[in-house]
Amino acid sequence: MINTMYDSLGLSKKVVQLAISVELKLKERFSQIDKIAEYNQLKVLNAMQKCRLSDTHFTNTTGYGYDDIGRDTLEDIYASVFHTEAALVRSQIVSGTHALTLALSGNLRPGDEILSPAGKLYDTLQGVIGITPTKGSLFEFGITYAQVDLLEDFSFDFEGIKKSINKRTKLISIQKSKGYDLRPTFSNIQIKELIEYIRLIKSNVIIMVDNCYGEFVEYMEPSDYGADLVVGSLIKNPGGGLAPTGGYIAGKEEYVNNAAYRLTAPGLGKEVGASNGTTHAMMQGLFLAPTVVASAHKTALFAAALYEKLGFNVIPKSQEKRFDIIQAIDMRAKVNVLAFCKGIQSAAPVDSYVTPEPWNMPGYDAPVIMAAGAFIQGSSIELSADAPIKPPYTVYFQGGLTYPHGKFGIMKSLQTLINETDFEL
Repeated sequence: MINTMYDSLGLSKKVVQLAISVELKLKERFSQIDKIAEYNQLKVLNAMQKCRLSDTHFTNTTGYGYDDIGRDTLEDIYASVFHTEAALVRSQIVSGTHALTLALSGNLRPGDEILSPAGKLYDTLQGVIGITPTKGSLFEFGITYAQVDLLEDFSFDFEGIKKSINKRTKLISIQKSKGYDLRPTFSNIQIKELIEYIRLIKSNVIIMVDNCYGEFVEYMEPSDYGADLVVGSLIKNPGGGLAPTGGYIAGKEEYVNNAAYRLTAPGLGKEVGASNGTTHAMMQGLFLAPTVVASAHKTALFAAALYEKLGFNVIPKSQEKRFDIIQAIDMRAKVNVLAFCKGIQSAAPVDSYVTPEPWNMPGYDAPVIMAAGAFIQGSSIELSADAPIKPPYTVYFQGGLTYPHGKFGIMKSLQTLINETDFEL
């Protein structure tokens, strides 16, 4: 019956048979992912019980949002999950980039410097800090930026970091995931070692981790290993596919409050900000997040194993440990990227009939193609793929609210590659 359904959805027997053979070899890895999901599920459940979550917390607030007990309880739960003093979790935070901007601008002042110890930050942050000249950038307010590139083996240049930390270094920003680079994603243990090294050089520097795509992929989070702030988007991992929008900042209370003053206004901070009916979805999404992330994690592993078997370069490789939900695949040519993304789009529950096209998205230095037929616009915990249209023509795949859907999406990407290019099995 499943094969009949696959046939009706346009998959050839060769593609289905290849997928089955690849999947059979992943059972042990899938079991390990399920164990991580179980631990994180219990961690989230424990936080909700400890914070005495009740259906009264799902009520809606409007206007100023004073005394919004649901919003406040949600933030207490996030602080408990991430083992931090406080958290800011708001629908008014429109993206991960926005959350990072709030954390930076709230905690930096003219004359301060940001240091990235792992090369350049993600594309959309380059305008925020002023690498790319942008109105309202931190550079316009006298905040400077420095970076230390990784070594050739993608390890941290500890000597270079030591030389770069100076009296003006106020905040160190560590990007866990690879973004559009081909480096590996950092494990939380690697981040722990980096944090401990930085503390020996300058103990009072603020250490912030861009945690996007990494939540619940491991047993622990960067905040468990000494990060002062962890930041992310709710339409990625922690929203569980249900949060309609939003972002979070969790960490030391002083630094979280500083970000809140930038989100609303000095003197107001976390006290205002109506939930507008989003609290229920954010709560339930967080509850589902560990198993949803596990599905995306399995899908990424399946994608790596399948395309690796076909001879494509994949990052990370199928046998390597994984620390986020992103799978990079070097597609070798523009036509292959377009076919891959078209296949992912055609596998979506929403807008499956649409053909994605590259366009000049704000914040990027090349046209970008994005495939995402999602229930939440732009949600990258749902089945999605994107790629900058420039050499080496690498596509970045992530998501899948359920593993069966994610698996089908990867199979569909391969089928489209076969149908629309000269690629053959």
